[in-house]
Amino acid sequence: MKIVLRLMMISMLFGIFARVSYAQGEAAVPFLLLAPDSRAGGIGESGSGLADNSAAIFWNPAGIAFLSGTEVSITHSNWLPQFNLDLFYDYLTYRQYIEDISGSITASLTYMNFGEFNRTSEVGPEVLGVFRSFDAALTLGYATKLSNDWGIGFNLRLIRSQLSDQPTGEEQGSGVATSVSFDIATMWRPEKFVLPLIDEDIGGKFSVGINLSNLGPKITYIDQAQADPIPTNFRLGFAYKVIDDEFNSLIYTLDFSKLLVSRDSSNSDEFYEALFTAWGDESISNELRDIVTSMGLEYWYGTPGDFLFALRAGFFYEDPDYGNRKFVTFGAGIRYDIYGFDFSYLTTSVFEGGENHPLNDTLRFTVLIGWGAVPESTRGLPRGI
Repeated sequence: MKIVLRLMMISMLFGIFARVSYAQGEAAVPFLLLAPDSRAGGIGESGSGLADNSAAIFWNPAGIAFLSGTEVSITHSNWLPQFNLDLFYDYLTYRQYIEDISGSITASLTYMNFGEFNRTSEVGPEVLGVFRSFDAALTLGYATKLSNDWGIGFNLRLIRSQLSDQPTGEEQGSGVATSVSFDIATMWRPEKFVLPLIDEDIGGKFSVGINLSNLGPKITYIDQAQADPIPTNFRLGFAYKVIDDEFNSLIYTLDFSKLLVSRDSSNSDEFYEALFTAWGDESISNELRDIVTSMGLEYWYGTPGDFLFALRAGFFYEDPDYGNRKFVTFGAGIRYDIYGFDFSYLTTSVFEGGENHPLNDTLRFTVLIGWGAVPESTRGLPRGI
């Protein structure tokens, strides 16, 4: 099978669950948009305002500025279960606060496996060999506080995409591409904030986060003339702790996200220009419809530093003309001493025709170990280091 056809097949497959394809133009390596962890997966994939564990490397690295201690986690998910294919997704994270640099260093490894494929000739079905396709990304980052209320975070990412292992016949390129990207984010988590009119201090109970991720040059599989942009994404998130007493905690999260990729395939803008042009290549009303909304609730019961149990639920909505993904999520988690376990479940079956959607029945599982942190931070929205 020709490399070009294989690339088209992979792009179409990902187009089912990642909003990266348009009538005129597309973005490559859409695995960079996948919600990677079970906790945020259980609250509707809304994590950029909460961002209080090591998965904040993806959601909002600035949130890690408010964390102390060390944490490692690993998440596994069999992807697109309705297809019954050998597709799976793994996400490994690490963060550590270092007092000497007044911040935290972070690292993550993302791996998307597409399975094995037969390599065939241009002229017939003869099998010439077998190869494995995958996408992977190594991310390194740093997060620190600008003040008690403000945090910033940065990530640098190396991307490797191997859709094939060698060219076929007279094709150019081998179907293997390498690129880099970076993220920049900020988080506002005030220690004191008095709401006007009702004169209530909600400091330490809410946060607002902004994350601009996957900023970088186009990625090339075949030649520079056919290079594709990577999925630069803007996220704005909110989190508010509705209940917080000795044994109970309830957090509400709300995220808005928009893909910043030009829909015009003839547009040769660099990625930094597309940050602006992607907001104006359609009418204002359509640009607003292009924004994805997700929200969730997370309930914790237990005593911080001892045993904690969590229940989660969420909702994800995308406009029918801009991807039409709609699903409900559920999840649960436990924390005991330094150990934790989370899982999430995604269902589209509550919507018409959703029983056969490729995302239906998606499960994620996360195991984590965290030590040296303030015990209260295990229930969300920590007050700081």
